[in-house]
Amino acid sequence: MEVPAADGVSSPLAGRCAFYVEKKKRYCKMIVRSGNSYCGEHANADEKEWEKRRIPCPLDPKHTVFEDLLAKHLKKCNSREKPKPAFYVQDINAGPTSDEDTPKDEVPLADRSKAELDLLITKLKAAVKGFKCRHEESIKSHSALHNALNDPKNGDSAFKHLKQQASILGNMEDLQLLGSTRCFVEFGAGKGKLSHWIHVALKDYDDIHFLLVERSSTRFKVDGKHQNANTKFERLQVDIQHLDLRKVPLLQEKGLPVIGVGKHLCGAATDLALQCLVGSLDGTPRSCQDPPPSKRLKLQQPVESTCEELPPGPTVVEVTGARQELTVGGVAIALCCHHRCDWRHYVGKEFFKDRGLGASEFAAFLRMSSWATCGFSQAKRAPPPQGQTGETSEEVEEEEHEAKGEAELDFLNGVFDAVDREHIGRLCKLLIDQGRVHFLQQRGFVSSLRYYTSTDISLENVLLTAVPASS
Repeated sequence: MEVPAADGVSSPLAGRCAFYVEKKKRYCKMIVRSGNSYCGEHANADEKEWEKRRIPCPLDPKHTVFEDLLAKHLKKCNSREKPKPAFYVQDINAGPTSDEDTPKDEVPLADRSKAELDLLITKLKAAVKGFKCRHEESIKSHSALHNALNDPKNGDSAFKHLKQQASILGNMEDLQLLGSTRCFVEFGAGKGKLSHWIHVALKDYDDIHFLLVERSSTRFKVDGKHQNANTKFERLQVDIQHLDLRKVPLLQEKGLPVIGVGKHLCGAATDLALQCLVGSLDGTPRSCQDPPPSKRLKLQQPVESTCEELPPGPTVVEVTGARQELTVGGVAIALCCHHRCDWRHYVGKEFFKDRGLGASEFAAFLRMSSWATCGFSQAKRAPPPQGQTGETSEEVEEEEHEAKGEAELDFLNGVFDAVDREHIGRLCKLLIDQGRVHFLQQRGFVSSLRYYTSTDISLENVLLTAVPASS
């Protein structure tokens, strides 16, 4: 099988597979058996070479297996279901599976009349009455990222991510969340870049630990480079929905205060993370499989707080469960993609219901929230200068989904102009986020929303913070 490659090479390397991979414009590089031309994966390319037939693996059709060896393969396939770790508790942070308020048939915004949309907007404006339409601006930086921010090798995309990470660290420092003897839990960690910079900022501190929570496997992780005597990085490959932090061996052994962090934690993942951290503070069961906490929030007096209060010192809130104590020292999460929220998991249901709103309005506001960024286009953003090093495709995709959302689906040209749509979208985001603030306040935290970066750096520029209220 001779197929000329794009680089002019007309034959495979010696001892390598002769199958030409059209997508990669090169020959397969797998080593073949002596006397054969094709590797096992591409044996079907020459039916004369193998009498055995290869079929797609039922666990993952991206690879194939000999049909007569299927049973043996399924026992060792990397895609097989693996034993669940101790900290995996099915749906522990999820909302109830059945809710009377859940709409049976969601009506797309494009199918609604102008009168229906006007009624929704009237309800929206009534619900946000009394809240500031704009948050406090708190654009910070941190010395740990000084060299990286001034590195000319960084492209435009890399620079934007560094600016955001620097501001998150700066805000955490102001809230006294950076210090020794604590464990940082990064939700939706990806490569672990945020934890990396927190580690750099705390390199002279002792007893610092990191838990990086990510449901999928990730390439080019940075956490493996930082293992030393005083710092430990541990990656938990689990969906936040099923994570019980009280059962993580590191936290059981050390009993360290937990600081929850995240950069662009998408939609419902933010609500799941908040449930994971403080969901049991209300004294109710976190799930049908998990008994209710034995103690409530430890405060010497009732706390009445608003999102405008100044944060107190580095006190902590203790969550005492039936099995293991969890101490929550603070939260700093950069919010993202409100259109991907879910009423089942949303932590602000009580906040919505107090304002006469329910699942139907919530579903409409989710889609309308994407209007906040529908006037922007990823194509309008300047690409990194030629020859400079930018971020990987994964990080570019992060920028894309914050700009696009579902705006294409909700674009109602002629009903509202771009300015009105953006303002309404911002109000929807504000209302959803205030529900999260209310959730944290009800559990003994002083919580706030702030702009941690400018819109030219990121369209999703709101940071949710929380610290325990002073006793």
